[in-house]
Amino acid sequence: MGRTGQTLRRKTAQTIGQRSSGTGQAHGSGTGWGARLRYGFDNTMSRGTPALVGWLFVVTIALVLFFAVVDVVFRLREGGIGFADASFQALMHALDPGTVAGDTGSWRFKITMLVLTIAGLFIVSALIGVIAAGIDARIADLRRGRSVVLEKEHTVILGWSDSVFTVISELTIANESRRKPVIAVLAPLDKVDMEDEIRAKVPDLKGTRVVVRSGSPTDIDDLALVSPSTARSVVVLSPAGVTSEETFEPDREVIKTLLALRSSDGDGEGPRVVAQLRDPANLEVARLIGRDRPGRTALLDIRETVAKLVVQTSRQSGAAAVYRELFDYDGDEIYFLAEHGLAASTYADALLHYEDVSVIGLAEGTGALLNPPADTVIGDRALIVVAEDDSVLATAPRSTTPVDTGAFADAHVEEPRPSHAVLIGWNERAAVVVSELDRYAAPGSTLTVLSSYGEPEAPPVTNLSVTVVAASTTQRSVLDEHVPADADQVLVLCYSDHLDAEAADATTLITLLHVRDILARSDSSTPVVSEMIDDRNRALAQVADIDDVVVSGEIVSLIVAQLSEDARIEPVLADLLDSDGSEIYLRPAEWYVAPGRETTWATVVASAARRGETAIGFSSPGLAEPGSRVGVVVNPAKSEPLNVEAGDRVVVLAEL
Repeated sequence: MGRTGQTLRRKTAQTIGQRSSGTGQAHGSGTGWGARLRYGFDNTMSRGTPALVGWLFVVTIALVLFFAVVDVVFRLREGGIGFADASFQALMHALDPGTVAGDTGSWRFKITMLVLTIAGLFIVSALIGVIAAGIDARIADLRRGRSVVLEKEHTVILGWSDSVFTVISELTIANESRRKPVIAVLAPLDKVDMEDEIRAKVPDLKGTRVVVRSGSPTDIDDLALVSPSTARSVVVLSPAGVTSEETFEPDREVIKTLLALRSSDGDGEGPRVVAQLRDPANLEVARLIGRDRPGRTALLDIRETVAKLVVQTSRQSGAAAVYRELFDYDGDEIYFLAEHGLAASTYADALLHYEDVSVIGLAEGTGALLNPPADTVIGDRALIVVAEDDSVLATAPRSTTPVDTGAFADAHVEEPRPSHAVLIGWNERAAVVVSELDRYAAPGSTLTVLSSYGEPEAPPVTNLSVTVVAASTTQRSVLDEHVPADADQVLVLCYSDHLDAEAADATTLITLLHVRDILARSDSSTPVVSEMIDDRNRALAQVADIDDVVVSGEIVSLIVAQLSEDARIEPVLADLLDSDGSEIYLRPAEWYVAPGRETTWATVVASAARRGETAIGFSSPGLAEPGSRVGVVVNPAKSEPLNVEAGDRVVVLAEL
């Protein structure tokens, strides 16, 4: 074996030597002037359109000079002309075919000028073709989005997914009070296709200019196209699965993009960065990238955020509408008011101070304190408020509506009791949902998990007794058996890990129709909350008379838009979704004011403060829009008249 290998190597060396000697002769004979001219010509041609135009110019000059010499030497014209005149006439014949029609003289002269004109036609045609091709290439390059965005204080969106449309829509509303706002989008897709999709799904940009560039957010050179260093904020979206490979992990792309941003910032402070992550295990490594710039990077855990929202809304009908109202910019949202003149006042006084602004807490350094004790002195802390827009805060009118203490309802305390919940469906967020349900459940509570796909495994729980059933969640017999009429809550999750978006939402809708029919036959008022992937399917879910629908992509996009506009809102949103501290509740209105008595919203706010709660809105079946079971109003005016009826509820920030 060893000898065979040596023989092969020896033959190979001989062959290479023979080829080298043969090619050496070729090289020796091929390095003359002809080869050098061809090499130089190839180099100039590789420079693109300007080089082609230059060569055509050289050929035109040579052609003109040649025919001018022929004209002068052979005295083709009667009487003859000088070389300069002959050159000019030759140039006119080469560039303008009509010149030959006016020629007079001998046939020898006419035929020569005709040949010159034909040669000129070829050159001019080639020139037009080269220039047209160059212009087309330049236009195509511009349409691909490769020019640098020369903007400052703009918002940059990196990556592409269905979330991009909600984020852009929310930012356009937030930018209405800004002068010439700009949003720059960078994604590895065709620029024209992205522009068409944005134009179709966000038709009204409300004065905001959206600039799209094509490139990879993880490439530093491509990243420079959107000028992130001069941006006000940067949003890094978790990319959609653009590859069929099972190894595709969106969080890897997000982390690489964060590294590219960090590299492009250099030693500067850099913009505010908001990034989406799907796997909580990647949060720590993402935090390491911005550890030397505390407060400049906000990381949003998609899985945990959606799971917490599903649980919060499942516990009380109408909560999803409240969260949507607070998280989007179309209506009333959360702001910070530093110049308030209430340093010596208590939190209870601040609650009733403004007519059209609802105070919900105090900002403390980089944190937030929602619904503090009523006797808390405000001091130099900023107020956390809910208002229509930040532009109204400086001139917000004071409330002069008196509080009717005679309308206060008697104190009511609700004792915790064991509950039974049904969780239908399983995905990557389900384990977090079970953990959150356990946090709110009283000891002795039970949970039934039904799933058609996967192998559901409940996390460790304290208060819940979990039963897992593997069965088809679209079969009526299975649902009849495991969805009792006395269930306290029913949650339906989509099979986003196992089916595509449309198939997952279709399966969820079939399950919802069965569940609502089962409960309706028993006159049960059990709240049913569903998770959807596509916002367009929300209207279809309303046909099934569902209490609330949480669209995972939409709600996360709303939070991302809020974080990109104001870094201070991060602890506020975290506190709202955390089981510790104060959360949003919709509680019976008769707990606050006597039913059937004419009163005002200021009285409700004062009554809630007496209970250690902060009232921020009102819910009533009479406020419901078509296709919805309940209607919610957030931040009503203090002078708003109110007459509590059966089914009315007050939206409050309170502890469990």
